[in-house]
Amino acid sequence: MSSPVLSAHDLQIGFQSSRASRKVVASGLNLELRASEFVCLAGPNGVGKSTLLRTLTRLQPALGGEVRFSGKPLRDLSNKDLASMVSVVLTEHVQVTVMRVRELVGLGRFPHTGMFDSRSRQDEKAIENALELTDVSHLSDRFVQELSDGERQRVMIARALAQEPLLLVLDEPTAFLDLPGRISIMHLLRDLARTHRQAVLTSTHDLDLAMRSADRIWLMNRDGSIAQGSPEDLVLIGQFGHTFSQANLQYNALTGQFEEERDRTKLVVLRAEGLAGTWTERALRRAGFEVLVEGAPDLPLVEVEAQGITNSWRLTWQGVSRELSSIYALLNALLE
Repeated sequence: MSSPVLSAHDLQIGFQSSRASRKVVASGLNLELRASEFVCLAGPNGVGKSTLLRTLTRLQPALGGEVRFSGKPLRDLSNKDLASMVSVVLTEHVQVTVMRVRELVGLGRFPHTGMFDSRSRQDEKAIENALELTDVSHLSDRFVQELSDGERQRVMIARALAQEPLLLVLDEPTAFLDLPGRISIMHLLRDLARTHRQAVLTSTHDLDLAMRSADRIWLMNRDGSIAQGSPEDLVLIGQFGHTFSQANLQYNALTGQFEEERDRTKLVVLRAEGLAGTWTERALRRAGFEVLVEGAPDLPLVEVEAQGITNSWRLTWQGVSRELSSIYALLNALLE
């Protein structure tokens, strides 16, 4: 196994307002991240995910312990050396004046070009490569302020990649995006790690996408501890339910979803197969029903007849059968 790009040993994070006043967010953290690895940092709001990312990248000081990049102590690195090793994409929108995409991405070369931004052929090649990796080459002559949120986020990632860092760190990169945009960005980050050997660390609130995309998850608990492992390992040891436990909310390890605890005194028998059956069952559970395969004769019975894209539902209850044309109509009939 390759040596870690990033490692933290007995790290303590938090805030220190004076020599005598400090607020510790988490302590005793031991973390590693390697090239070609996509790691998602997840956890409830307010546990300190952004604080951890800012500490790992020296945007704020550690309260204790040590962070290393490629074996070198973070505290010993010059700003230029650090910029050549790690690139950060923050949540906040970067406010730019009239600037084209290529110009913004080119700013990522600042650790290599010096204060006069004198670019070599290698610098131009790095910019082109960053544009291609993020699939924004076709936007290179567009003004940044004309871009959609999703396009802008890809451009910011391209700017970060133009630095040619060992590690790419992102704080909530999908925060302002719609679902297709969030999926697209997470797939991009996964591809950068797996195909282009980039080490990637991102914080996210989108647990479902993290579980579908990440090689490992750092799951930060309310006590500041971090559980680490593949998404599947964390599910099997019950870590998601422990970390996100709330009143009336539980993690269903079979479905991989959080479900509201309900008083399931309403029972229904469902006889169905295929796609229509799957979504009928989901709808019934969402409406608060306990779905059974077999049950007493006095329980409502739902049968689904699937005919391609045309489906029908038969509800038999209290001696009466009704033919219904949609799940919406079925739920209304059951809840009358």
